[in-house]
Amino acid sequence: MATTNPLQFIQQVRAEVAKVVWPTRREVMLTTVMVFILAALTAIFFAIVDILIRGGLQVVLDMFG
Repeated sequence: MATTNPLQFIQQVRAEVAKVVWPTRREVMLTTVMVFILAALTAIFFAIVDILIRGGLQVVLDMFG
């Protein structure tokens, strides 16, 4: 494996970083809002599933208890 000196390494890193396409502020805000909305929808879904399972289990336990 070939080794590079620190100066060459820094030059290569800068060249690679220059190739990165950074998102715009609008894209970051849009994806952030989407993440919060999807997280809220997921939390609501699992809360409803939890309530249904708890209610069904309570019915079953009341039948035998």
